[in-house]
Amino acid sequence: MSQYDKVIKGGTIIDGTRTREKFIGDVAIKDGLIAKITEGDGIPASEGKEVIDATGLNVVPGFIDLHTHYDGQLLWDPYLSCSSWHGVTSVAIGNCGFGFAPTHPDQQERAMLSMERVEAIPLATMKAGMDWDWETFPEWLDSLDRRPKGINVMSFVPLNPLMVYVMGVEAAKSRDPNEEELAKMLSLMEESLDAGGVGYSMQRLGDGYTSVQRDYDGTPMPTDTMSDELCFAFARVLKDRGQGFIQLTQAKNDVTADLDFGSKLAELSDAGVLFNAVAVNERHPHQHRRLLRWVNEQREKGLNIWMQAITTPNDMRFMLDDFNLFDGNGAWRDVTIGDIPTRIEKMNDPELRAAVREDYDSGSAPFVSGPIGGIVIDSVVNKENEVYVGMTVAELGIAMDRHPADAMLDLATSEGLKTVFYVTPFNWDEGYMNEVLENEWTVPGVSDGGAHTKFLNFGRYPTNLLVDLVRERGSYTLEEAHYRLAGMPAIAAGFDDRGTLEVGRAADIVIYDYENLKLLPSEIVYDLPGDEWRYVEGASGYRYTIVNGETIRVDNEVTGAYPGKLLRHGNAQGVSRAA
Repeated sequence: MSQYDKVIKGGTIIDGTRTREKFIGDVAIKDGLIAKITEGDGIPASEGKEVIDATGLNVVPGFIDLHTHYDGQLLWDPYLSCSSWHGVTSVAIGNCGFGFAPTHPDQQERAMLSMERVEAIPLATMKAGMDWDWETFPEWLDSLDRRPKGINVMSFVPLNPLMVYVMGVEAAKSRDPNEEELAKMLSLMEESLDAGGVGYSMQRLGDGYTSVQRDYDGTPMPTDTMSDELCFAFARVLKDRGQGFIQLTQAKNDVTADLDFGSKLAELSDAGVLFNAVAVNERHPHQHRRLLRWVNEQREKGLNIWMQAITTPNDMRFMLDDFNLFDGNGAWRDVTIGDIPTRIEKMNDPELRAAVREDYDSGSAPFVSGPIGGIVIDSVVNKENEVYVGMTVAELGIAMDRHPADAMLDLATSEGLKTVFYVTPFNWDEGYMNEVLENEWTVPGVSDGGAHTKFLNFGRYPTNLLVDLVRERGSYTLEEAHYRLAGMPAIAAGFDDRGTLEVGRAADIVIYDYENLKLLPSEIVYDLPGDEWRYVEGASGYRYTIVNGETIRVDNEVTGAYPGKLLRHGNAQGVSRAA
C-alpha cells in the first residue's frame, strides 16, 4: 500500500531557505504537506500513489506574490492568471488600500467606478463578473473561502473602502474623521483582522506629480491625502494586537517626509512594513540608491521594513482610450478623463491642447513612462499612418511638422484613440538592477496582477527573474533566487506554513525545466467577463505546479483541481508549521 499521495523523484531540490545548496533528491507529499525530503534515491517510487519523474528539472517552493489586485478577478478566474502561469502559488490581494470590502450596497457602483480608473479594471468586467454576496470585510473573506481557488489567497484590509464605508466618499477625501467615526473605523479594523485580514494597506501619493492612481474623476483617493495621525491610529491597532503587517505605497512630493513617515509607521505599529516600491530609473539612479540606503539604516535601528522591488522590465503598451497613468500631470489628466468621445473633444480643445504642449515643453515627464517624447508608436489603425510605426513621439513631431504633443494627439484622435503606444523599459540596466537585487531587504514582485491589464503584465516577474537575471546575467544564484521568490516573501508576510521545502510545510511546489524556461510573446485575449480583453504573457518550461499537494497545472494546461486556500492571518487552517 502506498505511503504517500505523491513522490517527486530525482529532481534538483532548491528549498528556498538559501542556507542549503541545491541537491538531487526526492520529495514525498501526504495530506497536502511535505512529508519527507531525502538526498539521492531515498524514497522508493512504490511508496507514492502518484510518481513524478523530475530528472533534469528543478523542484522549488511555489512563488509568493505579495502585490496583486486580483480582488475582482478571483471571482471569475480561480487560477488567477497570469500569475499562476509563472509558478505563483500564493498571492496577497487588497493592496494599495484598494478593494471591495467593506462596501454598503448603495456604494457598489461607486466602488467599481473607482477601481475602473485607479487600477484600470474594466467596468464592464466587474459588472458582469462580481456577484456582491458580501458587505463587510469578514463577509468578504467568507465569500472568498467558499469560492473555488486554484492557488492560495490572503487579504490585507484596504483602508479606502473602510474609510468610505464609515464617512462617505467626499468626507473621507476632505477631512479627518470625528471621534465617533474614528472609533467606528478602528472597530471595523479589529473585526476585519479578527476575521483573518493579514494587516492593512494604503496608497499615499498625495495630489501632485506622483499621484498617478486617482479616482475616476481625477481626484486623489481617500488614503492619498489622509493625515499621518489617522494612519498612526491604525498602526496602533497592530501594535496592541501584536500581529499583522502593513503594505505601504508611499510617494508624495517630499521624499524625506515620505521616508520619515515610513520609519514612524514601522516604529508605532511594531509590525512589518512592506514599502512599495523601489525601482531603477536609469535617468535618475540616485532614486533607488536613496531608498536602499534608507532601508539599510532602518534595519540597523531594528525596524522591520522590507522593500518590494520591481524586477521585471517596465515596458508598457497603451491606447489613449482608457489610459490613466499620466494622471500625475494635470494637463494630460484633463484630456484623459471621460469616455472616448469626451476625451477626443478635450484633446481637440485649443486651451487644453496648449496646456499639454506647455507640459511637454516643461520637461515634466510622467512618473510611470518617462519623457513623452521617447514614447514609441507601436501600431496604428489606418494604413496611411503605418509610416509612423517605430517612431518616437519626438520623431513623429518632425515627420508631421508640428509640436510633438500635437502630433501624438492628432494621430491618436484620427484613429479614435486606438493607436498603440509603447514605453521602452528604462529600469533594465544590469548594473543598476544589481544594486537593487543585492540589497538584503528587497523582495521581488509588484506584479499588480489583475490590474492595468490593457497596459502591462508584470505577473511574469518570476520568469523574468529566473531567465534574465539568473540564467543570463548571473545576478543571483538559484538558491538566492528561490529564497527571494518564496522564502523571503513568506518571512516578510508572516507566512509560517509555506514558502520553503521543509517537512511539515504546505506542499506548494513548482517543478520546471531551467535550461528551457522562457517567456512567450505577449498577446491580446478576449477572456474577461463583459467581453473585455487584456494583454497576457505566458511561459514555457513550467512542467508541474502543485498547490497544497494537488497538481493544478501540467505543461501549461490546468487540471481542473482547486486546492487553493484562503490564508486567514497568513496561514491555512489545519496546516502545520515546519517541523
